[in-house]
Amino acid sequence: MLLDIALHQPHVLLSIVRRTPLWVWGLLVSLLWLGLGQMLPRRAGLRRVLWMPVAMALFSAYGLAWAFSGSHGVGAVAAWLLAALAMATASLLWRPQPPASTHYDTAEGRFHLPGSSVPLGLILGIFFTKYVVGVELALQPPLAHDSTFTLQVATLYGVFNGLLAARAARLWQLARQASAPC
Repeated sequence: MLLDIALHQPHVLLSIVRRTPLWVWGLLVSLLWLGLGQMLPRRAGLRRVLWMPVAMALFSAYGLAWAFSGSHGVGAVAAWLLAALAMATASLLWRPQPPASTHYDTAEGRFHLPGSSVPLGLILGIFFTKYVVGVELALQPPLAHDSTFTLQVATLYGVFNGLLAARAARLWQLARQASAPC
């Protein structure tokens, strides 16, 4: 329905944006800050590089629980986990190592990371999925009971989370290799 509104009644989109609670825009600004920080070369500890994928997985889980808490909750979680596992596995098989300029300093316990726009894209993908689903459910409440819609949303969340998890897994593996005795 949102696509139909955008194509046939674009002025209604402004009304939707105006009625969006302010905290949503604050969250978007925070997520933009987090994602834009990933675009710059930086140093970070293992906890910090693992924190973001976990936080975004929790945000996705919250999105699923909020939108589909009743009828298709178990199926949604299963689809989400399956999609995340499949995407993480495919990503790790396609690119098993982090970028060549990534290093782990065992003495400091910190990564030296190149900048990347990929985390920003994934973070925004999760945010806008949650936003669009919220708008769609506000416009069409019966969608919350539509198993096809539920599985599509859960799978999309899983794809984003799987890619974030694969990135974290590459870094974790790099830290393990660097810390292993020779």
